[in-house]
Amino acid sequence: MAEDLLIQQGTKEEQYQSLIPQINALIEGEPDLIANLANITGALKEQFGWLWIGFYLVKNNELVLGPFQGPVACTRIRKGKGVCGTAWEKAQTLIVPDVEQFPGHITCSSLSKSEIVVPVIRHGEVVAVLDADSINLEEFNETDRQYLEAIVEMIVF
Repeated sequence: MAEDLLIQQGTKEEQYQSLIPQINALIEGEPDLIANLANITGALKEQFGWLWIGFYLVKNNELVLGPFQGPVACTRIRKGKGVCGTAWEKAQTLIVPDVEQFPGHITCSSLSKSEIVVPVIRHGEVVAVLDADSINLEEFNETDRQYLEAIVEMIVF
């Protein structure tokens, strides 16, 4: 199945529309959370070529690094700290066009210029966040928000 994942060209929206059924096929029927998170990050990294894409899981009142694709990353993030910790605290998606302009940004890689963080909310609580970083300024927009929020809804926690 994984070898059948196709990288599609076209508008960002067309790419997501093509990718979502493929992600669904990868995770459907697989009960292991870590395996599913790993496949989601792999599919998104292959499709969009972002610098970094991955999940942080809420454990013992911290965000702890989970499956990801890209350079090494920060291992633990406190609530309210950086873009990930702020998205967790506010329980809302954050789009940051220029990370240098975000107060308290945590620099895991100096190559990162823009970021989107999407909380995974179950039963009213944030249980994880999906984080994506790009080497380009203003990489992420409302299209990314819409489709990445749809992707995290597919995950069974």
